[in-house]
Amino acid sequence: MNLSLAGKAALVTGAGRDVGKAIAIELAAQGAAVAVNYQSSAEEAEAVVAKIAGAGGKAIAFKADISDFAETKAMVDRIVSEFGGIDIVVNNAGVAQRARFLETTPDQWKRHIDVGLLGTVNTSQAALPHMVQAGKGGRIISLGGDSSRIGEANLSMAAASRAATIALVKSLAREFGRYDITCNAVTLGMIQSAHSDPAWLAENLPKMVKNYPLKRIGQPSDVAPMIAFLASADAAWITGQTISVNGGFAML
Repeated sequence: MNLSLAGKAALVTGAGRDVGKAIAIELAAQGAAVAVNYQSSAEEAEAVVAKIAGAGGKAIAFKADISDFAETKAMVDRIVSEFGGIDIVVNNAGVAQRARFLETTPDQWKRHIDVGLLGTVNTSQAALPHMVQAGKGGRIISLGGDSSRIGEANLSMAAASRAATIALVKSLAREFGRYDITCNAVTLGMIQSAHSDPAWLAENLPKMVKNYPLKRIGQPSDVAPMIAFLASADAAWITGQTISVNGGFAML
């Protein structure tokens, strides 16, 4: 496969840690210049940039709250100025707070929708005009949990906001396919985070892995290659799809 992304510029939201970090490093390893977006974790984002630079790649950290369109547009405009364009947008940033539905609050729902859905709206509205004008095609890839496809108890907020994102991705795929811009969603099973609570994992991991045919939960490194593939020329005829990277947790 030809996964070379040389000459491409990519934005990865929430790229300071965990899955976003792995994606940013993988895209850079394939030759892309990477915009490492963060909202509050400046030190972590700069560490990702340093790691990419140390491996011979190009990356710059960009601070922006993607739930705010003005901030997002300003960030994308800076990326275009620094990198000469924007070819790939990876909507990784999100919120996934566990709570029983009757215990959720309007403010919690607003935060999930602002980041999980409107964040994707904002990055897409900011980046797509540049992609269309450049006339070189493009890639929009949006991540979420598998709960957005199958539902999951105690994850109604994340499931609903990301299910709406999947519908958005499909609509964008139909509207922008004429410009050779592909739009896909990637949904994930449980991914172990560097910020996971060790005590919670120790208590719950043995029960969780029983739901996975591969008998383990995922790592960020399990996700990044799929994103690199969808960003590459080899995925040029894949659009409007929801692809699961979930260790067999759900098979729909």
